[in-house]
Amino acid sequence: MELAFSPEELAFRDEVRAFVREGMPPAIRAKAAVDGNFDMHEIMEWHKVLYRKGWVAPHWPKELGGPGLDTARRFILVEELELAGAPHLSPFGLSMVGPLIIQFGTDAQKQRYLPKILAGEEVWCQGYSEPNSGSDLASLRCRAEDDGKGSFVVNGQKTWTTYAQYDDWIFCLVRTDASAKKQAGISFLLIDLKTPGVTVKPFLTTGGTPAFCETFFDNVVVPRENLVGPLNGGWTLAKALLGHERTMIAAVGQSARAIRRVKRIASETRLGAGTVLDDPGFRAKIARLEIKLRSLQMANYRAIAGAQLGKAPGPESSILKLRGSEILQQAFELAMEVMGENSLTWFNEAGVVPPFEQWVPSAFNYLRATTIYGGSNEIQKNIIAKMILGLG
Repeated sequence: MELAFSPEELAFRDEVRAFVREGMPPAIRAKAAVDGNFDMHEIMEWHKVLYRKGWVAPHWPKELGGPGLDTARRFILVEELELAGAPHLSPFGLSMVGPLIIQFGTDAQKQRYLPKILAGEEVWCQGYSEPNSGSDLASLRCRAEDDGKGSFVVNGQKTWTTYAQYDDWIFCLVRTDASAKKQAGISFLLIDLKTPGVTVKPFLTTGGTPAFCETFFDNVVVPRENLVGPLNGGWTLAKALLGHERTMIAAVGQSARAIRRVKRIASETRLGAGTVLDDPGFRAKIARLEIKLRSLQMANYRAIAGAQLGKAPGPESSILKLRGSEILQQAFELAMEVMGENSLTWFNEAGVVPPFEQWVPSAFNYLRATTIYGGSNEIQKNIIAKMILGLG
């Protein structure tokens, strides 16, 4: 199993870096330099830059609009965009429902949805969690009943529907057979958010970002052709989607950039006659975190090498999700620690603290969720114990 990049792959890394330097719009570049929070219009502007380049969906097959990159080049592209601080594109269309439609959808569904996802003409959100169905997703209660006229009627509620207030469509897990075993009675449904009866209510995170929404369905009529995969077969699709999501949450590039920012803050924060970065105790904390990140990076490389041999994401993706989410949180915890009183300024106006510190508290608050979304880390430990270690 080869864990080193070839000369051709390293040349592709250089190509990506050159493209980011030359192709990133100035306003986005300025915000990326200080790791700022990007507004939705900035995210979509960058989406369209990558779309024109052909890199907006690096993991899609060429015949469906993807660039035809192999696994290693896909990884390099994603990592370099993270390291550059580029806006994170909405993953729900490109990395979640799009690949599911490619794998499980009909030809008509592929023709209808995939081109608009690629072009950024239709933006998606995820309808999985409910107020009492988060980690135990199979207990969801949002129901879709066949009306006998070629449609489903959907009633219920979804929560944590990220940026639904800006989106056009939502993909939902819905209960289509209340009498079946929990996982067996669930289907995967695509719902137009403009349909009468859909209500989206945004709410602020503790970091002051309008990231999340509650979404309500009141007798929402959804055509039967919006069903992806077999009726009552949605659990299989859900597991496939979560495998890809958990691999994404490893976020090696994002954590590497966060650690670089910690070092920068520490090098400019006075402590006695020197700086915080001169302190041996603090340097040891940085070193421990970098060792953890390097270990995660090697695990990610191992997954890439397996994928190059045709191995689909399996339960090992839970390890990447578990460690990746913890490392990202720990990096921002360390940034908050070194910032001291500056870490309490996330509701202040710009200019109160240095620009590269301004967005840390908001991100710290938002990233509390990384150990919850994509399946909580407690659930990942159960999966690892059962599927990898053979326990229980």
